[in-house]
Amino acid sequence: MRAMILEKPREPLRAVEIPTPKPAANEILIRVSACGVCRTDLHVVDGELPKPKLPLIPGHEIVGFVADRGRNARRFKPGQRVGVPWLGWTCGKCRYCRTGRENLCDFAAFTGYTRNGGYAEFTVADERFCYPIKGKGADVNAAPLLCAGLIGFRSLAKTGDAKRLGIYGFGAAAHIIAQVAKYQGRRIFAFTRGGDLKAQRFAESLGAVWAGDSQTLPPERLDAAIIFAPVGGLIPAALAAVDKGGVVVCGGIHMSEIPAFSYDLLWGERVVCSVANLTRRDGNDFFKIAPRVPVRTTVEPFPLEQANEVLDKLRHGQIQGAAVLTPNSC
Repeated sequence: MRAMILEKPREPLRAVEIPTPKPAANEILIRVSACGVCRTDLHVVDGELPKPKLPLIPGHEIVGFVADRGRNARRFKPGQRVGVPWLGWTCGKCRYCRTGRENLCDFAAFTGYTRNGGYAEFTVADERFCYPIKGKGADVNAAPLLCAGLIGFRSLAKTGDAKRLGIYGFGAAAHIIAQVAKYQGRRIFAFTRGGDLKAQRFAESLGAVWAGDSQTLPPERLDAAIIFAPVGGLIPAALAAVDKGGVVVCGGIHMSEIPAFSYDLLWGERVVCSVANLTRRDGNDFFKIAPRVPVRTTVEPFPLEQANEVLDKLRHGQIQGAAVLTPNSC
């Protein structure tokens, strides 16, 4: 099969022909039709996340069709459309798994990081961590839901019933969760890079009541803010924008250094928290609400061999919505 592999962090992916994997007992073999390109992929490739499996096939927003099944895998039928998320396996035995917090499992395996992902024509995944992808929507439009949607949804849940919601960084996750937030009756305030009028107009087209520079205060205080951009300096900016009792949720897996800030920004029972990975329940809840909204993803499809160029576009903020690789499009 064709695949793009990472042999060493901070080096370009290499196009290779390798044997198609065989599914283990609880795994399914999936013919990949679409794989979203996530900022987490960029963190892995750029060496910002430690100890990836090497060599590695990145990618964890996978949509495809069951091509084969391991001897114990019977949850999905051959030919059924499925989705593979970031969380690839958990132990089921540790204190986190036993208390409904499998996202924090110390022994977890992650798709496209500690196990091979979807930048390939085929991949294998533990069927217990996959989702059925229902409906008639295109595979490329479904792919970003598997991480941008799921992590965004978990981040949104952390804001409680906040009505005035700030979103910092208006990329793949933001453009999905803005739609869910609007559906829930929240008012959205979008923050982008300075001067990025295109992203601001994009946010407004998805229901934002205000869009502006991330270093600018919104026209009114916020009840909560979600930071999707991996920029530590946005934490004090978001704290300055939220009202007393507000929460600032950091929705990414990696962030640049957080600068020192005065205690008065945090005082007033403001809270800063992070979101780590996801649980299978997060996915089940999200895939119930997504068709009711209904969530519409904006995507830019690319052939598999252009993975390096796509990662560079993402690195420089040149993707509107989400980028998606299509390994079996030719």
